[in-house]
Amino acid sequence: MKSSTDPMTDASQASGSPTREELNAELLEIPEQPAQPTSPKTPGFEDGVDVALRHIKGSRGGDLVGVLLVGSGARRAVTPHSDIDLIALVKGQADSHEILRVGDRLADIRYRGHKEIEEELAHSLRLPSLLRKARILFDYNGICAQLTQKAHHRFRQGPPPTTINERIRLKAECYHWLEKAEDLSDKPATAQYLLNLFYEDCVLAFFRLRGYWLVAPVDIHRFMVSRDPTLADLAGRFLSGTNLADRLNFGRQFADLLFKEIPNPARID
Repeated sequence: MKSSTDPMTDASQASGSPTREELNAELLEIPEQPAQPTSPKTPGFEDGVDVALRHIKGSRGGDLVGVLLVGSGARRAVTPHSDIDLIALVKGQADSHEILRVGDRLADIRYRGHKEIEEELAHSLRLPSLLRKARILFDYNGICAQLTQKAHHRFRQGPPPTTINERIRLKAECYHWLEKAEDLSDKPATAQYLLNLFYEDCVLAFFRLRGYWLVAPVDIHRFMVSRDPTLADLAGRFLSGTNLADRLNFGRQFADLLFKEIPNPARID
């Protein structure tokens, strides 16, 4: 009886090429795709605070006496893009600043001597309102607790009153930027930049002239609406002006109303 043969096998043997069985034996199964490691979880705000606090403790060592969380985190007004604003209090003198990335957020850390910042409370326009709402993250010997208590007391006293000379100076500075912008109206980019400086000085003047503590930048317009709706309306029109002419017009109306009771500087012609 004649055995059956595969013509392809016979041809392969004759030519010295590998047979079908040999080729099939070389075929290996494709391995499964290995499981990928899970992506690290993006730290949330509180997780980021913990990371930043560990960094401060590790970098400052024994001279650290306190860490305060300020800004939107302390006010419970965190948004997806809120920074982690921290004040690290140390022994001796310090005035340094570092910005770190923690997950998708920035940690803004300012290092200050605890005795220096306590002395500044007496005359600072920003510290009392900032520190009275601060959240204590680390406290050595109750230094932070005492500081926030002093900030509360200083806040209740109100900001330092303005003198007539300071009022005149505030008015002169604001009109200086406005008039420079008017002079350079043929250079719109420069004029718009000067108008930004004008508005920043006007905002400071509003709080100083009315005897209010400074508030966070995001709260300025809402605060102004609650105290002087007409002035706030002009400020809104100035900020939303679509062209330079409108902004110059509303800027002058805003300044005229803000400084209507403040005299001009004395003339010495």
